[in-house]
Amino acid sequence: MADRHGIAGIGSISLALAVLAPLAACTSGGDGAVGTVHKVDAAPLVHLSAEGKVDPSQPVTVTAVPGSRLTDVTVLGPDGRVVAGKLSEDQRSWQTTGRLKAATDYTVRIAADDGNGGRGETTAGFSTLAAQRLLTAKLGPDSSGSGLYGVGQPLTVQLSEAVKDPQARQEVERGLTVTSQPAVTGGWYWVDDKNLHFRPEEYWPAGTTVSLAFDTTGSRISDGLYGGDRAALALRIGERVESVVDAAAHELTLKRAGEVVRTIPVTTGKPGFDTRNGVKVVLGQERQVRMSGETIGIAAGSSESYDLNVEWATRVTWSGEYVHAAPWSVGSQGVANVSHGCTGMSTENAKWFYDNTRVGDLVTVVNSQGAGMEPFGNGFGDWNVTWTDWVKHSALGQPVSTTPPASRAPASGIIRPEI
Repeated sequence: MADRHGIAGIGSISLALAVLAPLAACTSGGDGAVGTVHKVDAAPLVHLSAEGKVDPSQPVTVTAVPGSRLTDVTVLGPDGRVVAGKLSEDQRSWQTTGRLKAATDYTVRIAADDGNGGRGETTAGFSTLAAQRLLTAKLGPDSSGSGLYGVGQPLTVQLSEAVKDPQARQEVERGLTVTSQPAVTGGWYWVDDKNLHFRPEEYWPAGTTVSLAFDTTGSRISDGLYGGDRAALALRIGERVESVVDAAAHELTLKRAGEVVRTIPVTTGKPGFDTRNGVKVVLGQERQVRMSGETIGIAAGSSESYDLNVEWATRVTWSGEYVHAAPWSVGSQGVANVSHGCTGMSTENAKWFYDNTRVGDLVTVVNSQGAGMEPFGNGFGDWNVTWTDWVKHSALGQPVSTTPPASRAPASGIIRPEI
């Protein structure tokens, strides 16, 4: 076996089956007489183009010597999978059409007819060169804990290096598989050259189980770049919990499975510090977090400065927007907006909210004078992108069904709080 270190890992990518059916007959290729077929050594009748270590991006060919023809060619990887190939109309040559993996040993089984009633088989082999560079992926969300997320949680892929070429991006998407039960229609969005997000057209159904895998092991992505180790994760979606913060009415309404559970008086961002409008996704929860105005550009000692230990903080942006306890502003909650961008409430209500939400739940702000939530870069604003625009940012330009294959038809950060 060739040295596979550093490129192929332990995964493998499914390659299309293309076993060319032997030309069944009992006659010779010369005069058509019955019963004249005899066994010969096929090795002298054929030539394999691959010699030594071959470039996996190039096709491998088998040709028959003059007067002979190929009756069957099968190329097998070490995992027993067959590489797709095509026989010429005159049966004089055969060429791989499926992808070859880097740093992989292949076995070639060839059957041939010498044109004089002789038929035989031979076996050869070749190995492919190691990849110059490997593409790996970090998948999210991290499912090492409970693995239970809210209905707004997107799937994320962070590539080990930038992929800019459109065809290379298509190869990356082909290597990504999302399956779920129940199945949904979803799609990939290239946030930038190294990051992709996946979300359903609508929120995940409550109780969905989701699996994500990136598997391009050994396959060519672009010149010199091949797929590295396989990555996978699995998660579960909890019940649908969504909160709406009405900045004009100064209240937060939490719904579970579409039913109102509690309405809470709140305060949101005051003029100059207006809370962002739009759909946000809970990013994390902190029992206590230190918030300082200096982290968002407020000078220490100024009339707007603050430095506080804040309890029961549910984060909705990376820049520091939270839903949290604000006992200092209870008199304004339900009446006026006096915060520096966060949604503040009493300590009792903040603890209740903290206990009744999880990462991936939805928090939508309406009727604020602030700007809209950014789609990317400051949390998960993915749901603020229309479905039509979302699909346009897929390299393959089409939605994805998460139906499991067996059922499918052929086919860092510095906290910058804003209180």
